[in-house]
Amino acid sequence: MRIIFAIYAVLIVYQSLEAEGLAINLGTRSSHPLPADIVVKLLKDNGFNKVKLFEAQPDVLQALGKSGIQVMVGIPNDLLAPLASSVSAAVSWVQQNVSTFVSKYGTDIRYVAVGNEPFLKTYNNMFVQSTFPALKNIQAALIKAGLGQKVKATIPLNADVYEAINGLPSGGDFRADIKDLMVSIVKFVNDNGAPLMVNIYPFLSLYADANFPVDYAFFDGSAAPVMDGSITYTNVFEANYDTFVSTLEKNGFPNVEIIVGEVGWPTDGDPNANLQYARKFNQGLLDRIIQGKGTPKRPSPPDIYLFALTDEDAKSIEPGKFERHWGLFYFDGVVKYPLGLGNGRNITGAKGVKYLERKWCVMKPEGGLSDVALPQDINNACSYADCTSLGYGSSCGALDARSNASYAFNMYYQTMDQRKGSCEQFHNLTIVTSIDPSPGQGSACRFEIMIDVGKHEQRRRSSSAGKRSYCNCFFGHVLILLALMTFGTF
Repeated sequence: MRIIFAIYAVLIVYQSLEAEGLAINLGTRSSHPLPADIVVKLLKDNGFNKVKLFEAQPDVLQALGKSGIQVMVGIPNDLLAPLASSVSAAVSWVQQNVSTFVSKYGTDIRYVAVGNEPFLKTYNNMFVQSTFPALKNIQAALIKAGLGQKVKATIPLNADVYEAINGLPSGGDFRADIKDLMVSIVKFVNDNGAPLMVNIYPFLSLYADANFPVDYAFFDGSAAPVMDGSITYTNVFEANYDTFVSTLEKNGFPNVEIIVGEVGWPTDGDPNANLQYARKFNQGLLDRIIQGKGTPKRPSPPDIYLFALTDEDAKSIEPGKFERHWGLFYFDGVVKYPLGLGNGRNITGAKGVKYLERKWCVMKPEGGLSDVALPQDINNACSYADCTSLGYGSSCGALDARSNASYAFNMYYQTMDQRKGSCEQFHNLTIVTSIDPSPGQGSACRFEIMIDVGKHEQRRRSSSAGKRSYCNCFFGHVLILLALMTFGTF
């Protein structure tokens, strides 16, 4: 009888985890983005029932209608000032980007993310005056629209809004220069029944500090433990999150709900941004989510939005080339590495993607490497296309000189949709080939063929799916991680 009860209890727990689902960020700073209907199918196939958009994208919001996926809609930082200065502007934004999709398409919008990490130190107070007024105006507009109970407004915060005074999570407090502002924001958010949101990036610990202990970035318990009183920390995610919890407790808010708005690991553009580390980190993170594991100070797990669904080849590369490679999937929805989603399920790729022709632009097989025009041609190609996979420690960093140049020329050729003349403009150094120049098995380097946007657009028009909308948001994850991440012991 006890065995039967135990099995029943396990099934109940598992079913609740399955119902809870997974959450992920969707950015579309891509020259050839996946069509919205394929994106929604990709989300559903992999059990993601919560998605965060960095900007209100009409085609995506429409495709998400009646999908069973909960949506968070972002407001870019460049809209904070006009929204802060005018309640009517906030009312108009909510009507256009929230109410319309809720009422007309049945899109399940639950949150509005006002700004994106607006208090980053690197912004030099650019958004300090406008963020809170914009938040208040958006909240008022949601209430006016009759959505105040269902849709909550919050602010995605970077982890540098707090710091560990004593180098340990228990010493957490808000940054001195914005402490009063943060307390006011937390009170407002809490009074309106909304959660706080914080973005945590262990990868950037390694990127910022070559002496950071690698094992402490992961979840396997192999790092030297850090003691904070009676609490033991073996990974920086828990330590960072609990620093935020301590910060809130210290300022009189012990029970505010916290959402982790972004957390992930990139796969290219830096020696530590590789498939092996990304798989290790994201599998460990997913295991925590599936198991319902919280942190020492908050055993109940928060909602955690993985960053991100797909790579974005047109995203800003501040603070590093890795910024374009955070996706669990490549730009076209192809799986990068195996991930277990629980109960024997594995991550699965996008279906129905249409590509350009199977042809590539490469250097001619003879001569050319000593041509005086070659360096400038490569620079020109990479100024219009994404070459962040080249360079030391990146997936295509081991290519020889000819293949390196071919990679740059092919990226330009593909970004230009293989247009006639786009391969021939490099001083007679290049040629179009139907033979895939990718290094092959054992290499993570891919010579891409882009999505055929034209074919997808034709299909979308015929099905009245609406126009594609490109995200113009800029969100570099510049992060000066907390003193707690070094803890003075390493």
